[in-house]
Amino acid sequence: MLARLRSLTLPTLLTGLMFAPMLAGPPWISIEYPVNPHDRSMQGAMLLVHVFHHATPMNYPVTGTAEGIVNGERKTSKLRFTDTARTGVYGLSRQWGEEGVWTLVIRMTRGGEDGATAVVELGPSGEVASVRVPTRRDGSWTVPTDVSMSDVDRDLRARASALASRR
Repeated sequence: MLARLRSLTLPTLLTGLMFAPMLAGPPWISIEYPVNPHDRSMQGAMLLVHVFHHATPMNYPVTGTAEGIVNGERKTSKLRFTDTARTGVYGLSRQWGEEGVWTLVIRMTRGGEDGATAVVELGPSGEVASVRVPTRRDGSWTVPTDVSMSDVDRDLRARASALASRR
């Protein structure tokens, strides 16, 4: 019995060591825009959110808010994401108003505090104007960093002010 247990333990350990590098590394999030109009599982999505553990697509939870300024008033709207036919890919349809200046704050979490955030600034016509995932270097890794809502608010107000001054 002990010999049989030993013979099972060695392959299990070797398998664990072989797959351990795949578990290393930080999570990642990316935004795809425009969405492929020929994929039926993505119809109605304005953009797609891709979620990774290191380089592997994963079905980790995604949450987010649309942060806006409409007629000088600050707005926040919780976002709802839809599953697609692809692992780790979520669709996002427009769920905020047509007027104003908007930034989407989209987060994925991999348990606890481990996650990544994409900050998506929308242009005047509602198109994706920019996407950034704040990061820092940690050895050879590029690691996502937390996004401060006060920074999002400051940037949003600056964009709204710049837009108002152009009118």
